[in-house]
Amino acid sequence: MEIIITIPAYNEEKTISFVINSIKEVMQTDYSYRILVVDDGSKDKTKEIGKSLGAIVVSHPRNFGLAETFRTEMKKCLEMGADIIVHTDADMQYSAEDIPKLIKEVENGYDLVLGSRFKGKIESMPLIKRLGNKAFSGVISKISKQKITDAQTGFRAFTKEVAKLPITSTHTYTQEQIIRAAREKFKIKEVPVYFAKRGANTKSRLMKNPFDYAIKAWINLLRIYRDYKPLKFFGLFGGIFIFFGLLVGIWITYNIINTGIAGGIPRVILSALLIMTGVQIWMIGFLADMLRK
Repeated sequence: MEIIITIPAYNEEKTISFVINSIKEVMQTDYSYRILVVDDGSKDKTKEIGKSLGAIVVSHPRNFGLAETFRTEMKKCLEMGADIIVHTDADMQYSAEDIPKLIKEVENGYDLVLGSRFKGKIESMPLIKRLGNKAFSGVISKISKQKITDAQTGFRAFTKEVAKLPITSTHTYTQEQIIRAAREKFKIKEVPVYFAKRGANTKSRLMKNPFDYAIKAWINLLRIYRDYKPLKFFGLFGGIFIFFGLLVGIWITYNIINTGIAGGIPRVILSALLIMTGVQIWMIGFLADMLRK
């Protein structure tokens, strides 16, 4: 059984050694494994430290972001002949002691095992991020038709078959992997994991500030609905246009009944354009849904 523990890293020289050494301490007695670090264009000594500790290090020439780093991880893991892949982060917030729990569930027959922070213990998480994670999880649960409490977790284990699923997102991989795994009828399970408070000398690579996180979260939610629930996505926006077009039309009708005039040709044109635009958006939704299937 070939186990690859993969760590995406970007400027993590302060924490990468702790993460790698913690994995070694937990894994050395029970498993045959290798550690893969995918350095996403770090400008510090992340790459050098990873190599010095015996990890296999693959480096991007510049910073490409989470989704592209994950695609590189999967490609390299499959090239290395991985049977089970464990994906964790380089910032010390996930505990290496939970890795055997994830692996054990894959050995028990599950294809994708998610380390759920909300089922386990969270030392600290900003309120805006906590709410955002819950909103994501609710959406993913509806789309995947399976209860997911932590769709954003970066701590997960899965088989090589799941690793072969295409990831097309340009922002993150977390939700897309769950949705695609569910649609391919892979068995998914969550296990409780520990989530530590971020260290004083480390900062989030995902959240510059709460406002920035909120914007990215809403954009990503819209992307998910657009890609996986096109009828709902385009139906909502088309409905908004039709609603306002009908309101203008009702206003025009009211004026005609009471005054005998429509109140101006531009208003009639506006009403017609809004309704026509809404219908066209609905048609795009139907077409997108047909192509998705």
